[in-house]
Amino acid sequence: MLNDSNKSIINGWLQNADKVAILTHTNPDGDAIGSSIALALALRKKGLDAQVIIPDGLPDFLRWLPGIELSTTFAYKKEKASEIVKNADLIFCLDFNDPKRLSGVEELLEASRAKKILIDHHQDPLSFTDLAITDTSRGSVGEMIYLFLTGLYGRDILDKDIASCLYVAIMTDTGNFTYASSYPEVFHIAGDLVECGIDKDDIYSKVYDAFSEDRMRLQGYCMQEKMVVLPQFHTAYISLTEDELKRFNHRKGDTEGFVNIPFGIKGILFSALFIEKKDLIRVSFRSRGNFPVNKVASEHFRGGGHTNAAGGDSFISMEETLVKFESLLPVYKNLLTNE
Repeated sequence: MLNDSNKSIINGWLQNADKVAILTHTNPDGDAIGSSIALALALRKKGLDAQVIIPDGLPDFLRWLPGIELSTTFAYKKEKASEIVKNADLIFCLDFNDPKRLSGVEELLEASRAKKILIDHHQDPLSFTDLAITDTSRGSVGEMIYLFLTGLYGRDILDKDIASCLYVAIMTDTGNFTYASSYPEVFHIAGDLVECGIDKDDIYSKVYDAFSEDRMRLQGYCMQEKMVVLPQFHTAYISLTEDELKRFNHRKGDTEGFVNIPFGIKGILFSALFIEKKDLIRVSFRSRGNFPVNKVASEHFRGGGHTNAAGGDSFISMEETLVKFESLLPVYKNLLTNE
């Protein structure tokens, strides 16, 4: 992943740096947090003061990660987060292709005179860093950070804590290796992380078997009351309003994975999740096969992403958003029925 030119440039920047800030996107998932913490742990092993900045809340199911104390949430500790970015000699941007996804931290990034490096696997990245390492063929940024670290420092940089964070990143962004992982190298990397002494079964349990009763009841409510199945379009979707989320004492991360629920239905190729926020509807898309959900997201919901995983936003009501979504399906019917 690192060519000789990039490796030389990055080594030079690291040698001239004392403080490093690692930024990731709003509404962070396992890949965003796992890859960021792994990079911070590795850089600290090399004597650098590396800190992670998260724009908003951390999901409960990731609070156990080793090294999580290296993260600061901008929404709750603006002064501390601002100082970390302001004093950084080098800034890494992980798992986002547009600074707008920093939700408030964007202004700090733009004001910084530090060298900036982007490491990301999303399509069509904007040009906002001094160096960009992008690869849309990779299933996760966690995989890219593994290649980055081993390419820069050799495999000896890995230890159990770093490997645990990277495994969480790769596991969650591939749905426990059910998508975006149809190539041998990702399994070779996962195997190498297991050789570092991680307990993959324990990690799986901490991520997927640690939800609250409220979250489980919310999931049941989605399946029983909120899932709309449109078999003629091989499509299904779930929508949740703010009031519904409050009814189940929603906490950040509770709806993680809900967009994949409809794929348990035979014949579903396109799944969507609509979550009502204060001033917008957050949209998540997933697909099976070659149906390009990033095209739907970018053309109709001001978003983007990967072929099989994308997202965006809607600035009309939930009812209007769902009407709009259903009205689009006939346009894509041929793509959906020819999978």
